[in-house]
Amino acid sequence: MNYKDYAKVFKALSNPKRLEILDMLSCGELCACKIQERFDITQPTLSHDMKLLKDAGIIKERLDSRNRYYVIDCDYLDGFIDEFKALTKEKENCICHK
Repeated sequence: MNYKDYAKVFKALSNPKRLEILDMLSCGELCACKIQERFDITQPTLSHDMKLLKDAGIIKERLDSRNRYYVIDCDYLDGFIDEFKALTKEKENCICHK
């Protein structure tokens, strides 16, 4: 993972509404319509938020005949957390030793 990938994740997580969306998704897959109802927002606004989360790798999207469903990508987040922990610990090949 590179610094740009980290920045994408942190940008996606830097919005309270998107954090609340992730909290909603912690219970499992949800239809976009349920998320939209919760926040009383327009479809384009929801699409923007979901795109940021999806492009960061935090969520996955599934298309049904008429609906979009979202779920947290737990495997990606577990890997991200492990890599971030490694990034923030002293290590032999750290950039501070160069």
